[in-house]
Amino acid sequence: MALATSTPEASDPIEMYGSLSHTIATISVLALPIIIAITIHEASHGFVAWRCGDDTAYRMGRVTFNPLKHVDPFGTIVLPLLLLLAHTGFLFGYAKPVPINPLRFHNYRRDLVFVAAAGPGSNLVLAFVSALLLHLLPLMPAFVGGWAEQMLETSVQINVVLALFNMLPLLPLDGGRVLTALLPPRVARVYARTERFGMLILIALIIVPQLVGSNLGVDINILGWILGPASSYVQGGIGHLAGLGNALADI
Repeated sequence: MALATSTPEASDPIEMYGSLSHTIATISVLALPIIIAITIHEASHGFVAWRCGDDTAYRMGRVTFNPLKHVDPFGTIVLPLLLLLAHTGFLFGYAKPVPINPLRFHNYRRDLVFVAAAGPGSNLVLAFVSALLLHLLPLMPAFVGGWAEQMLETSVQINVVLALFNMLPLLPLDGGRVLTALLPPRVARVYARTERFGMLILIALIIVPQLVGSNLGVDINILGWILGPASSYVQGGIGHLAGLGNALADI
């Protein structure tokens, strides 16, 4: 599982603090949603694999809500933090991959799709739950409400982007796993060989356009062009389902 998202804009409750406090507040607003999103995402992969006949992740303790079982020290903490402090405008990170043995599935192709889609699906559920929790803001004390509002809105944004990003048809992302299961076996075997280059392709799509654009004074954000409109559409749909109207479409 990988995460790529733009860093959310700070809202008034956080902007009123000093620069150091602003940085700490921004990190806290981002950290909790990211850790929860990653934990549920990875645990969902393991749980669905277990229900489909492969107990590898279960036996290794990965079907759990304990984030320490899923967090990769560098990929989940150090790398996103460095990107945040460097004001790059985007985040990228990854968690420990859940060990899966598809040969133990009850139905190889069908269950591979279920297991791969379980992670992004769980993030969409989390986004919806976060949207519903926004209804509780009037019940919170004023000094907590601003922070909670930004954290919940960030949770919606992060979970939606996480779901959509991971469904891109590139290995080792979940969308690549789904595509592998749906392709004819001969084509799938050829496509599976691209996995060794998958992470390099992803990093290139995220970082190289940003570097080139900054030198040319042009905003080049390929993933933003791909995921931005889709994210706004999905966030808007979640907002309507949660009874918030268009409030989440442009966060």
